[in-house]
Amino acid sequence: MDTRQLEYFVAVAEELSFTRAAQRLFAVQSTVSAAVRALETDLKTTLFDRSTRRVTLTPAGAALLPEAKAALKALDRARSVVEEASTGLRGSVRIGTMTRLGLVDLAELLGAFYQRYPLVEVQVTTSPTGSSGLADDVRHGRLDVAFVGLGRADLAGLEVRELATVPYVVLLPSAHRLASQQAVTLADLAGERFVDMLRGFGNRTTMDRAFELAGMRRRVQVEVPDLTTVPDYVRAGLGVAVVPALDLQDVAGVTELPLTGADLSWTLSAITLAGKRPSRAVTALLDLMADAIRPESTSF
Repeated sequence: MDTRQLEYFVAVAEELSFTRAAQRLFAVQSTVSAAVRALETDLKTTLFDRSTRRVTLTPAGAALLPEAKAALKALDRARSVVEEASTGLRGSVRIGTMTRLGLVDLAELLGAFYQRYPLVEVQVTTSPTGSSGLADDVRHGRLDVAFVGLGRADLAGLEVRELATVPYVVLLPSAHRLASQQAVTLADLAGERFVDMLRGFGNRTTMDRAFELAGMRRRVQVEVPDLTTVPDYVRAGLGVAVVPALDLQDVAGVTELPLTGADLSWTLSAITLAGKRPSRAVTALLDLMADAIRPESTSF
């Protein structure tokens, strides 16, 4: 039994797929399969029930999983202690982020982090399914930390650090019937067409839920993956939008009004896996995050 075999076993057990485990580990699937078979031979037992449709843990595999995770975690701690004592903080941090954070200057944050810890490898990625996809990536061990715009109700199984909270605003074409009001309620928007993010993104999840709780049907006519493009579609008259007040660029022909009458706010959070102590590298990054928040953008 060696470390690599345990790493492959844990990845397959968490993904319940040899293909996804290989992708997660940047390995060839045949290598992952061979390592798991070698581990099963060494332990003289079967760890997975395999079929053409699915992979499941056997009772022996289920019993091994927490022990394998604990062993790998202990080895990582041992390596970190030795490396830090000799050369300084080392390791890697896999970060997930939205296409536009607004409240956090991620480049500045990572630049400061690199200056302090040049031996830590940093990887940054996004998810095609927005905050929901990032949260799932953290849950399944594909990311160490992620910035998300979801409420706590959608972050089960995760450790949540709330970084900043902003109100929602309504974007309207300047010629819209509501553009002359002082503020807008959800009820005022009944029957409107909407411009919003793709399903899975935090803003879309919050708004869909808010209208559903209000007993109102909502028609999203335009779906976009980048918040900065929403005002352009509103200006073109393709719909109205309810978005976080994240200092979007002023667009001629678009009126921004406060959203009132609803207890709604958008929160930027940093998430890690609950029940798992972050590595020293991840902890060091989390300690720098508060300094990267733009104070002028965090209040109502």
